[in-house]
Amino acid sequence: MASNSICSRCLWQALRSARQPSHTSNTSFRALTTTTNTNTTPPKASSQRRLHQASPRHSAATETQRPNDSLPPYTEVRGRQTDADSAKERQQHRVLLQPNNLFHSYTRSPAPEIRRRSSFMRQNAYCPHPDHQPTRAPINPDDLEAQKTGAVPPRHVSHECPDCGIPVACSEDHFVDTYESHLEICDVLRQINEDDHDLLSGRFFPEFEYPGPQIDEAQVNLINWDTLLYSREFNAVNEARPMRQVTRLLTYPITVGSVLHELSPYNLKDRLTPEGLRSLSALRYTLHPPRTGGGIDIKGLRPNPPPIRLFILGARAESSLPREVWLQLVHLFPRSTFHLIFIGPESMSNREHEFPLPKREGSNPWGAIVEDRLGGQMKISTYVEYFHTLHEAQAFAPYDPYFDAFVLFHPGLGHPASSHEWASTLPQLLQTKVPVICTGYTDFDMQRDIAWVKEQARGEADLLLEPGENRFRSLRWDLNDLDPGDVSCGNWGVWAFRGKRYEADEYRGKAEGEQKGGAGWDR
Repeated sequence: MASNSICSRCLWQALRSARQPSHTSNTSFRALTTTTNTNTTPPKASSQRRLHQASPRHSAATETQRPNDSLPPYTEVRGRQTDADSAKERQQHRVLLQPNNLFHSYTRSPAPEIRRRSSFMRQNAYCPHPDHQPTRAPINPDDLEAQKTGAVPPRHVSHECPDCGIPVACSEDHFVDTYESHLEICDVLRQINEDDHDLLSGRFFPEFEYPGPQIDEAQVNLINWDTLLYSREFNAVNEARPMRQVTRLLTYPITVGSVLHELSPYNLKDRLTPEGLRSLSALRYTLHPPRTGGGIDIKGLRPNPPPIRLFILGARAESSLPREVWLQLVHLFPRSTFHLIFIGPESMSNREHEFPLPKREGSNPWGAIVEDRLGGQMKISTYVEYFHTLHEAQAFAPYDPYFDAFVLFHPGLGHPASSHEWASTLPQLLQTKVPVICTGYTDFDMQRDIAWVKEQARGEADLLLEPGENRFRSLRWDLNDLDPGDVSCGNWGVWAFRGKRYEADEYRGKAEGEQKGGAGWDR
């Protein structure tokens, strides 16, 4: 009988009855196998059942034949799933840690990823005790390396704090000596420990389910994280730990959106400068276009503006974020399109298995990786190259302050180890006259970048957004594996600048009634 002439219920019952095991045998061969054998005795008429019969007796028999509903509905003779395989599969998907059992020592953690991280710290992080010799130049006044004045050779950390479970000293004696200073960050380190184990606990993460597009009548509230998640109809996050986990990813697109949105919490009364209002007003004019009455028919055809180009320079972790995270930026601006351009030598680190780097050919001279199937409103391009090389080749010229913006997440502009890499890029950024949005790990990191920009720009830069704490910073703290005493959070602070613009006014001669020798300027 053809399957298209049977209702779905009858077809399902027919297939299910064909897979029923024999009542007189404990083997797992199915009726499909026995029907192909000509020597097999057909079943008795009493055991057969019409397709449309719905007797309670057969229903009860069917339930007894399938005692475990978690197993597959049927098992083939080839590739049979044994009880050992089922137990192994359930073991892999079980919850590793419970919410009340998240604190574990890094060295004896049940998660192998954290044990490998502890091994890395023991091989690369140094003890911060003042009796040791310094291993590097201090990068800030609070750096523990500045307090090292002894003659004891440097030693790696090996002793774990019993309160935070992270190796912080080379021995118990040195740990006791520095215990008072360690108490300042011990609670934060313990929180980091529990958050790391929570990510590897195997639990279900409802906070990582992001909402889709939003109707225009429902305005987004960008005052803080609570109002944003509520107005965007996220799943309710009622605990502090899930809140830290969800903000760790969303801080990247929401930080950019909170600065560019017309309902931005940053205004002239809150850190936005007059020059910043002029630059951001141009972008907001494009990001919030008026309704044109466009439709899907011929009369509704309207010209569409080009997409907003966001150049993320020095891209690292933000380039590997799930694309559902970056799509939240599209939902903040539903009538605009975006082209995210990740640029940097580390933009594809540890991602070669996802997108193998293409060859640099005539059609793709820079080996760009293009992702253009992200819902029709966003395209992402990744360039494993320095921006100053692409800029000198005019790869993205011309730049338009109405459609372009640069974003630098934790760039380290003034860091001694990375400032030389930005020396060639900064003059090019100032030349474009396009807003540059920057973030920093800490207040010191942000102020150091600002001082370096002022020194290198030599008065040719305008401050658009005064430095300060980011309303949408990550609520989760991160640990530096090379220095257990260094803790920070993603996008803690935000500020913005651009190249100085010089406005020229037209001279139209002296105004009427003006005294001789005076000058008249039409402004």
